[in-house]
Amino acid sequence: MSRYHVLRADRELTDPAALAGILRRGKYATVAMVHDGEPYLVTLSYGWDEAADALFFHMARAGRKLDALAADARVCATVVVDGGYVEGKCKHRYESVVMTGTMRVLTDPEEARAGMRALIGALEGDSDPLWSRYKLDGQKHWERMFIARLDIESITGKAGS
Repeated sequence: MSRYHVLRADRELTDPAALAGILRRGKYATVAMVHDGEPYLVTLSYGWDEAADALFFHMARAGRKLDALAADARVCATVVVDGGYVEGKCKHRYESVVMTGTMRVLTDPEEARAGMRALIGALEGDSDPLWSRYKLDGQKHWERMFIARLDIESITGKAGS
């Protein structure tokens, strides 16, 4: 073990319900990839599908994220639920998870639409109004974007106050 790796068992979260709660309440995930041998981080809004144990992201149809994923689909991601700094106590309330897994662009239109519904639902609560307003059953928007799916292979969590 590296001398820089500090284990904080007192802050570790192992209860699957607690980890799921963080994914449910979180809005953004920072995803780490490798592109041309260099680390590449990007923060994206996401939707979590609990049954699939997967996060869904939307992205443009071209760019560095797609290039990185095409070269190596393995990623690491983190989600933080910020509970705020406790003034005068030198403490910060938070919950976080770190996940590893593989991320792929969805090619099946139905799976992509389900992923987009999960994403909009996570941000809006109800995906139907935006789905109708932007006519997401049509082709126009789908010609400009992809939906990516991160299948979670491992997850750890911690919390502090």
